[in-house]
Amino acid sequence: MDASPGTVPETVVDATDRARDVLELQRLARGSGTQGLLGWLAGRIGAPVFLIHPSGRIAAQAGQDGQAAQAGQDAQAGHDGQPSGEDIRELAVQAVRTAVARKASSISVDHDASTGVAVTLGGLPETDDPLLAAVVSRWAPPAKARLLADAAPVLGLSWQAERLETQRQRQRRADAHIREAVLRLLMNGHIADARQVAAALLPTLAETVQIHVVEGPPAQRRQLADNLAVSLTDAWVVPCPVYRDHVFVLAPVDTEARAAASSPWTLPALIANACVAGSSAAVPLQDTAVGYAQAFHALAAARHRDLRHCTFAASADPALVIGAAGARWAQEFLAPLRSYRRRRPQDPDGSELLATASSWLSFSGGASAHLKVHRNTVTARMALVQELLSLDLDRIGDQSTLSLAVRLSSSGIPAAPGPAEGDPVDVDGLLALPDVVDWAERQLRPLQDPGISDAVRETLATWLAADARIEAAAETLGVSTAGVRKRLIRIEILLERSLLRPPSAVHDLWLAHRAIALARSC
Repeated sequence: MDASPGTVPETVVDATDRARDVLELQRLARGSGTQGLLGWLAGRIGAPVFLIHPSGRIAAQAGQDGQAAQAGQDAQAGHDGQPSGEDIRELAVQAVRTAVARKASSISVDHDASTGVAVTLGGLPETDDPLLAAVVSRWAPPAKARLLADAAPVLGLSWQAERLETQRQRQRRADAHIREAVLRLLMNGHIADARQVAAALLPTLAETVQIHVVEGPPAQRRQLADNLAVSLTDAWVVPCPVYRDHVFVLAPVDTEARAAASSPWTLPALIANACVAGSSAAVPLQDTAVGYAQAFHALAAARHRDLRHCTFAASADPALVIGAAGARWAQEFLAPLRSYRRRRPQDPDGSELLATASSWLSFSGGASAHLKVHRNTVTARMALVQELLSLDLDRIGDQSTLSLAVRLSSSGIPAAPGPAEGDPVDVDGLLALPDVVDWAERQLRPLQDPGISDAVRETLATWLAADARIEAAAETLGVSTAGVRKRLIRIEILLERSLLRPPSAVHDLWLAHRAIALARSC
């Protein structure tokens, strides 16, 4: 029959609706992804839709809850012909399995008053990719089947894009975990293990390195790390496991690498990323922990400089100044820790206790994030360390003693073969050595400038005497906690060392104060 004058033929209307639907599918694919496409499709055909793997596992679905709820209401009302939610899923799965078995690009399976339709997302069902499935009324108009066929390739592209992105994110996380593990091994002095793990990635670890710590907005850290990795192709770039606003950079030290590494630390580059950066001196790979502490102290100084970047001012580590006699003392001091044998398989052994102590001394409350263990685990391990070494780790003096012993034991300095007459037998004996007293005076020399007020020096001494507790120091000095904090920041600037955020120079400063006090008492 011919169409009536003034009316649009039905075939033209169907073609227009189909074109409009295809355009909407493409728009949703760009903005809403697979789940958005499924939701729109379920609403458009008025039936639940699924993405189902050939195994029968449902990867995604839309419209099912409403259909199941309606089915429950109909069943209560006595409409037994309406399928339940479970029946709908079974029919959709049956349609998918039939399409896979027959290697058909599309198929329909009738059951009572319903029809299960399955369409491949592209080509034949020869992979584990899901198929598009829907359950519609057996007497549904053909336009619904055409819409499912039009939607399938769009859903296929969306599904593949999301799967590739998921794989990329997994690879990125695996890469980050490996790099963080290498960093943790280096920080704990396990160089051979670190090299073995690092061999799975590039670049290789150099013999001599320079450590950089870059501080920027936490929300932009991933982008910052990516930018640094692109700029420093020969460096290891690792988001810090302890501080959410820090990125750790381990760069090889050679002429070419230094030239490549110069650009990220220029003022415009740092300003553009709202960053500050601190750099260590060149250190052997086995001294990565020392280089990190240097870079961290340099960062504390860089925060107060217009250039936003600072390189660590050379200052000998007390462990290197003390030398072989100190290495032998540390060996004896840490012997109860090294010889400790675990009582249960899940307990830490001596090496784990030593690594925990090193992390706790460096990061304090951040040790759990650094070691990837629960904070209660760190607390329990440190209680055991305290017991084995007969220390009170609430006291800054005992902390400093343990810090010195740990650094001496990991310094690579060979221990003296045996005690000689007059050798130091305790930490006070080590600190009384003339070279150590000279070192101590150099550490505190910036505070002796005539322009520095006595209040600044008194604040540092009082803070150390109060076990680095600001509230206790404020009470002794008779000033506010904010006033003490302000003075400590002033001391950070003068000494170019971090005091208020670990790794802190508090242990070195306590050792320096103690060495000078012992020298003056003689």
